[in-house]
Amino acid sequence: MKIPFSPPDITNTEIKEVIDSLQSGWITTGPKTKEFEKKISEYCHTHKTVCLSSATAAMEMTLRLLGIGKGDEVIVPSYTYTASCSVICHVGATPVMVDIAQDSLEMDYIKMEKAITEKTKVIIPVDIAGILCDYDRIFEIVKKKANLFKANHEIQKKFNRIIVMADCAHGFGAIRNGKKAGELADFTCFSFHAVKNLTTAEGGAVTWKQNPNLEEEEIYQKYQLLSLHGQTKDALAKTKLGAWEYDIIEPAYKCNMTDLQAGIGLAQLKRYEDLLKRRHEIIEKYNQAFQSTELKVLPHCTENAVSSGHLYMVRMKGITDKQRNEMIIKMAEKGIATNVHYKPLPMLTAYRNLGYEIKDYPNSYAFFENEITLPLYSKLKEEEVEYVIENFKKILGEYGI
Repeated sequence: MKIPFSPPDITNTEIKEVIDSLQSGWITTGPKTKEFEKKISEYCHTHKTVCLSSATAAMEMTLRLLGIGKGDEVIVPSYTYTASCSVICHVGATPVMVDIAQDSLEMDYIKMEKAITEKTKVIIPVDIAGILCDYDRIFEIVKKKANLFKANHEIQKKFNRIIVMADCAHGFGAIRNGKKAGELADFTCFSFHAVKNLTTAEGGAVTWKQNPNLEEEEIYQKYQLLSLHGQTKDALAKTKLGAWEYDIIEPAYKCNMTDLQAGIGLAQLKRYEDLLKRRHEIIEKYNQAFQSTELKVLPHCTENAVSSGHLYMVRMKGITDKQRNEMIIKMAEKGIATNVHYKPLPMLTAYRNLGYEIKDYPNSYAFFENEITLPLYSKLKEEEVEYVIENFKKILGEYGI
């Protein structure tokens, strides 16, 4: 068998939507993008959503919307993909990395609280594998530290506290304490990259929960300006009779979503509950199969939370990173693609060059050292799941696990 790691689940439904976009004449931002934004808001139980070219763009535009820049600090976990942190660097702010808690993928909240200073403007929790962070705990800490907050931008003043921006690239559709991803953080950024549960090939979105001090339409328009060169009208608005006139409010950025992408997203959203169901069926099969081993697995379904089932990450007690890499090769020899999520940020050249050292983040290294991610996607067939289980258990046995 040949089992890829995470191919997209594309059907004729998605293909027809793309053809419809091509035939309509709208291939850039247009009616399908606006409809996709509306449907995301309905799904997430929010009022407004902006679709953009990636989750990275969604996070960066949010930081720019909030006026984050030089002299500001943004707290981010050390165990995440670079996008969570690179956006902080893009706007000129200082990343303040916090180690994860022991045997957890969430930030150590005690260390997070200690990291807050008068310069802290934003906290970026990361919902790795589609398992939502403890936002109640995060907001408790934010409230506790509100006296330290020093606003230097109009929107910051309306919050009058640290703002919580979720990197929920993995978590679209996840639920915690009865609330969906999008309802928990102040701003929530999703990814629709090719390997994500819901894909638009490339793409992302940002949605935000209601705040009595914010005018939602004003926030929406600010995102439009930031993502379309600071231009006061998008292409759709300029189709009205005689409506060519526009202005450039600021020399902004270009990261809008196209209707080709939104068409794929609309089709995926119609199928999404079934896609999530299939992912959780596979997770349950993996969980049952590995009960007899010493593997540590992530809790995708608990009393108060259900993940989006994005990644099946396991850890192997007593295994070194060298042995873990041997296992990956052995799985590949059987035709099974696996992965590692993630190499901690302080191990990467870009962040080492900024002065971060992995020795200061022992829990992140300990998690990385023996982590491996198995294939998990909606197109995975029953016989393929069994094939993955059978071969992985054999390899585990070779290492006494």
